[in-house]
Amino acid sequence: MHYQICAADPAAHLFLVKCVIDQPDYSGQVVSLPAWIPGSYLVRDFAKNVVSIEGRSQDKTIQLEKIDKATWKAGPCEGPLELSYEVYAWDLSVRSAHLDQTHAYFNGSSVFIRIHGQDNKPCTVEILPPQGKVNGHWRVATTLKTHAAELHGFGRYSAEDYDDLIDHPVEMSDFTSASFTAGGIDHEVVITGYQHTDMERICADLKTTCQHHIDFFGELPPIERYLFMIMVVGEGYGGLEHRASTSLLVSRNDLPLPDVKEISDGYRTFLGLCSHEYFHTWNVKRIKPEVFTPYSLQSESYTRQLWAFEGITSYYDDLGLARSGCIKAESYLQLLAQMITRVWRSHGRFKQSVAESSFDAWTKFYRQDENAPNAIISYYAKGSVIALALDLTIRRESKDKKSLDDLMRLLWQEYGKQNKGVPEGEIECLAGQVAGSDLSTFFERYLYGTEDPPLGELLETVGIEFFVRQAESAADLGGKPSTLSAQVLERKPYLGIKSAADAGNLKIANVFVNSAAIKAGLSAGDILIAVDGLKVTSTNLEKLLAPYKPGDNVEIHVFRRDELMCFEVSLQALPLDTVELRLKQDIDETVESRRRDWLKL
Repeated sequence: MHYQICAADPAAHLFLVKCVIDQPDYSGQVVSLPAWIPGSYLVRDFAKNVVSIEGRSQDKTIQLEKIDKATWKAGPCEGPLELSYEVYAWDLSVRSAHLDQTHAYFNGSSVFIRIHGQDNKPCTVEILPPQGKVNGHWRVATTLKTHAAELHGFGRYSAEDYDDLIDHPVEMSDFTSASFTAGGIDHEVVITGYQHTDMERICADLKTTCQHHIDFFGELPPIERYLFMIMVVGEGYGGLEHRASTSLLVSRNDLPLPDVKEISDGYRTFLGLCSHEYFHTWNVKRIKPEVFTPYSLQSESYTRQLWAFEGITSYYDDLGLARSGCIKAESYLQLLAQMITRVWRSHGRFKQSVAESSFDAWTKFYRQDENAPNAIISYYAKGSVIALALDLTIRRESKDKKSLDDLMRLLWQEYGKQNKGVPEGEIECLAGQVAGSDLSTFFERYLYGTEDPPLGELLETVGIEFFVRQAESAADLGGKPSTLSAQVLERKPYLGIKSAADAGNLKIANVFVNSAAIKAGLSAGDILIAVDGLKVTSTNLEKLLAPYKPGDNVEIHVFRRDELMCFEVSLQALPLDTVELRLKQDIDETVESRRRDWLKL
């Protein structure tokens, strides 16, 4: 298969793509674009961005019949068949394609049609220089194998087959780049977007993190080089894993400034994102659910295992930073406490199990509405909490001889390296084998049920104190000691909403189940107008409620649609949902050894 792609009109955000099929199906070649991209479990219907498409063979126009939302069938021809089509690219994310005068980025699943019946054939793709005026001197960043192109150069690249073709995203821009070596191969960091950062420090910290993960699994998968592809924006966060690279969208202020040695919360977040996506090089890209081998990209592929592939990865991303020495143990415990806090604040964890969350990712997790906090749980966040509990449970049951580390290495050897998909339920079975104990009750209660794991009890075994308190404010993410006394927190009132600024007003985004707000009748979408006759602005709600205490009644005016409404609200006490974790100081040698082995101190 031969493809060609050009940033044909950056101002109009249009890629021009051509595909030449040497030997098309004589009865009518069928082609399509994927409906979703591996790693992001939502049907995105990439074909909707095809603006126009035409076919030609031997200087004759070939009729293309669209037979469903993403599929075309060409009229009979002997070949070669050339398909030419325009793709609109204006999704600034890691999942699709984006093009303007500053850069061009695409995932293959967004732009390269699949040739039915010929998926397994080798592919070439020629990446052409942009047409029209662009900013700076553009180069190419990708882990596609060079065919007749130099590193960073425009020209021809190759892929083993269609799956390989769409698993190497491409960035074209006047990017900044630097590299380091880990595991015996080159790792490159490419940054697009305005920034003033310490590339040397980023490379040093990523080298440490990557080498840790390589040592964890004992080897790298068979890749020739690895690429961190970073798009810098004012506010943004996201990542998507690929077999030899990752695409990241990060906030400018999260990157480290030159000559600033301390690790800011933002830089710690950035390193955690990089660690997460790099761990996926093994867990998800090679160790993957059986239903993903091979991927069926035209419709949903359901699995109850995403908690393991995303949740376990979310557990090891920050733990890897601590174990590698990039952050201190206290900093890691702060991050872990913030993760637990997010779970503890989700009322949906009592409605939906993590296994159900994995299965329903397509319709619930990636399509959240205003009731989501009351109805669903994140398989990332609670999956990470279950991974923590499973790790400490395996350590306890095996008398400190085994851990979740051993389970992950077993999955790599038995499934990842063998290119075999993991069957449903296999991870639970292997966990019991590693622990040397029946863990079916653990999974029934915490994975397939909706109970909270006994984290306080489990963390006690590794010398960690578990505290739950009330939140100081909406900005309190947990993980840090409160600056307010318990008496002050107990007096603070709780309304039970999440709000957001909206055109100078304050709109209710979510109303939490069993809260004062929902009992009074307030709803998501209501515009807050006044509290006991005092005007609500986009920033002053907490100040207006500060004079009141739990049990007090307040009158709240809102606009619902264009109607003014008044509600009598009986304020509640703040819930206990904010977690802190602390290293215990007075512990015996056994517990100290256990903690040291867990955190690799």
